[in-house]
Amino acid sequence: MKLLLDANLSWRLCKDLSLHFEEVRHVDNIDLKVPPKDHEIWEWARENNFVIVTNDEDFLNLSTIHGFPPRLILLRTGNQSNEFIKDLLIRHQDDIQNLALSDQHGIVEIY
Repeated sequence: MKLLLDANLSWRLCKDLSLHFEEVRHVDNIDLKVPPKDHEIWEWARENNFVIVTNDEDFLNLSTIHGFPPRLILLRTGNQSNEFIKDLLIRHQDDIQNLALSDQHGIVEIY
């Protein structure tokens, strides 16, 4: 599965996470103006089959309004180190994979 990291997460996570996920991109490194608006990120992720990873509840609101895709991983950890976030996503890789394959669920909240 392909992950799109929101601006509130470091682009430095991409390299380490790409060892565990099919593709990992950061919103600052896709074909959108920087900084992109949430609805632009949402549409890009939908069109390119990426799961958005964020701790921004605005994406939860977009999901409530528009449904999915794209799917959403909402981190409920507060501000944490890159190492913590990397380990958390790797630890929840099966949950993220199940989300990507689900026809009934569009959001996973990770604590």
